[in-house]
Amino acid sequence: MNVALPAFIVFLLLLPGFIARSRFKRAERASFDYSPFGQIVTEAVLWNCIFHSLWLLLSAVLFGRVLQPLLLLELLSSDPASQSRAIHGIALEFSWISAYFLTLYAGAWIVPNGFRLLITRFGLDRSGAGWFVPWLRFNQAPWYYLLTGADFEEGRRPDLIAVSAIVNVAGQAVLFTGLLTDYFFDVNGVLDRLILQQVMRRPLVADKETDATVEQDLARFYGVDGDYFVLRYSEAITLNIEYIKLAKLAAETPAGESVPAG
Repeated sequence: MNVALPAFIVFLLLLPGFIARSRFKRAERASFDYSPFGQIVTEAVLWNCIFHSLWLLLSAVLFGRVLQPLLLLELLSSDPASQSRAIHGIALEFSWISAYFLTLYAGAWIVPNGFRLLITRFGLDRSGAGWFVPWLRFNQAPWYYLLTGADFEEGRRPDLIAVSAIVNVAGQAVLFTGLLTDYFFDVNGVLDRLILQQVMRRPLVADKETDATVEQDLARFYGVDGDYFVLRYSEAITLNIEYIKLAKLAAETPAGESVPAG
């Protein structure tokens, strides 16, 4: 009991930092976080210092409640008598201490989510946005920037993202192209599959060495039936991403010609 109680108290004190860290970052893995242990602990402790300092300040200003360091030190000590006195003092303020920790855990969950939404909404993590980018960029989510166009400025972000992939089908290289709708990862953060719409395909053997017009090039494509096409990343030999801005595409299309759907 003498050893378990201080460890449990330390766990309760440090937990908000780990909650805040996990909610702020954008990671493409759903399994265990393989970041260096020192980095994880450092980030969690920094978040912990921020939240505890803020909550203690609000408690003192709004409710006149201040931290009692002696009570905390007695609770963390290994002396049974000191722990007994600390437990008695906590019992007298149990409702207030419970409210402090419950609101602290809720804040550690909600506030980082809000910051992450603000960063994404205003593009504060966009490459070239400013000196603060290295601290705000989600370095564990490289596919997020590539497959969403998040690195573009607000007015220049693509309306559509086209994906072209070469897939080996029965020993023959086939080019599939379509509009990206969604994408998913496996539990280890590896890109698993891409969901495409308006998909067209063509065997590369159909390509000719001579130059072809746009109409001739499109004629070599065959439409793929279905509303959604699931492309597994592990089966793609190459992957090409094209960002499409509809206004620019319409301006580049000569009068009288239609814009290709795929």
